[in-house]
Amino acid sequence: MAFKFTIEKADPYSCRRLGIITTARGAIHTPVFMPVGTQATVKALTPEEVSGQIGAEVILCNTYHLYLRPGYGVIERLGGLHRFMNWSRPILTDSGGFQIYSLSALRKISDDGVEFQSHIDGSTHFLTPERVIEIQRALGADIIMCLDECISYPASREHAAAAAERTTLWAARCKQAPCGEGQALFGIVQGGMFKELREKSAYELQQIGFDGYAIGGLSVGESTEAMLDMVESTIAVLPEDRPRYLMGVGTPADIVECVGMGIDMFDCVLPTRNARNGMLFTRRGKIAIKNAQYREDDRPLDEQCSCYTCRNYSRAYLRHLYMAHEILSYRLNTLHNLYYFSTLLEGLRTALREGRFDEFRRAFYREQHDQNSTR
Repeated sequence: MAFKFTIEKADPYSCRRLGIITTARGAIHTPVFMPVGTQATVKALTPEEVSGQIGAEVILCNTYHLYLRPGYGVIERLGGLHRFMNWSRPILTDSGGFQIYSLSALRKISDDGVEFQSHIDGSTHFLTPERVIEIQRALGADIIMCLDECISYPASREHAAAAAERTTLWAARCKQAPCGEGQALFGIVQGGMFKELREKSAYELQQIGFDGYAIGGLSVGESTEAMLDMVESTIAVLPEDRPRYLMGVGTPADIVECVGMGIDMFDCVLPTRNARNGMLFTRRGKIAIKNAQYREDDRPLDEQCSCYTCRNYSRAYLRHLYMAHEILSYRLNTLHNLYYFSTLLEGLRTALREGRFDEFRRAFYREQHDQNSTR
């Protein structure tokens, strides 16, 4: 089955919309949050929990990390990423571009590609745009990404312009490299915090032509206001008939605001990483479960939440597990946080379908800042 994006309902007064991405391995209802499974696992959970209890329709895996360990050849010989990790639904693999940013001390960039030292054993590797597509083709992901250059913040206009130009150059080379059957290829808009550079990047990528368009290089240290400003200005120049993917942005408030602007796809390590650090999301804000006030608190994390954790365990028990460094703490906290994000997106889709997004947005902030809630 060929990749397809269908807009189910569009707001006539804004860019926000409800859609479906169709892939050979199933449908993805948008807007969607993709749990991050960096190394072919959503940390602390089984694939059955991610699909069954969380309801995730798609997950993200990391090309760079899987290239280094266990190696894309190993995964290909064992039947591809889906079989390797026992996940039957769609997978999106990123290109490794974010690691160009996050592991900057270990790499050198040129127009040819990226030379880097493995953070695992110090061995030297060279990734080209063509190699990145080769790796993702071998992994067998349903949606794959072009190699891009993600820069740090702050950055000069000159630096941002050079990185955006290189990203376009690499995107054209990625487009020429053979993808696997049924794989969709997304281009990534760069340009730092400069609107005109992002608009130019978006235009040039559309001239090349991709199945979807991602907005990269945000949530790298800039203010929320600057991030939202870049998202809004970039969306305005992206094609309406292709999915819009905002990479690595993922606080609940960011998601609500960006859905309102017209973003279709999100990913972020925030819910899983915060879960392991004892920071839990609820309808009435975040809970730091280590706090002493929860030592004898018999309530669930969120009395309105129907996740496995909230149905069965108290805040007191979750605090005990966290303070005792029990592995079950990671599992129960991660189940809750990902369920929270899943239900948030489900609520946003329902609100878009029923034409009451603005009402949903107001209720979201009202609950998050309810001063009468007792934590």
